[in-house]
Amino acid sequence: MSVAAAAAVHVLVERHETLATAESLTGGLVAATIVEIPGVSAVFRGGLVVYATELKGTLAGVPKKLLDERGPVDGDVAAALAAGVRERCGADWGVATTGVAGPEPQDGKPVGLVYVAVAGPSGTEVRELQLAGNREAIRTESVTAVLQLLTDSLRTAAARV
Repeated sequence: MSVAAAAAVHVLVERHETLATAESLTGGLVAATIVEIPGVSAVFRGGLVVYATELKGTLAGVPKKLLDERGPVDGDVAAALAAGVRERCGADWGVATTGVAGPEPQDGKPVGLVYVAVAGPSGTEVRELQLAGNREAIRTESVTAVLQLLTDSLRTAAARV
């Protein structure tokens, strides 16, 4: 069980807030990690696996112009994914992953370049990661990173209250 996922779910349950996920390179691993936590049904709204670029637009609401200009592996795309899934799933918080897990570069972006994002009531935060390893390692570390960003964002939001 993921410590970051458990911490995030605990805070969400305490605050009666909800979560949704939008995933590209992680292919559902973020959602799968979250639903391992007992009691998550009180806070997890659902998720989108938007592996294909066009689905990032049609399902998650990423602007077509942004995808056309920057491609799917971009910090602003990650932010739009998190905000889009938050809105479309009616959640308080949205998390997103996009990047290149390999084994080959994608659209000129290197293997291991990943963006994770969290959108919440007070805005969106994005982190760029340069990860090493094989596909499995990059995808696993991406899950850990987005869940840690969510936990950090929840703590920051709690400190403001």
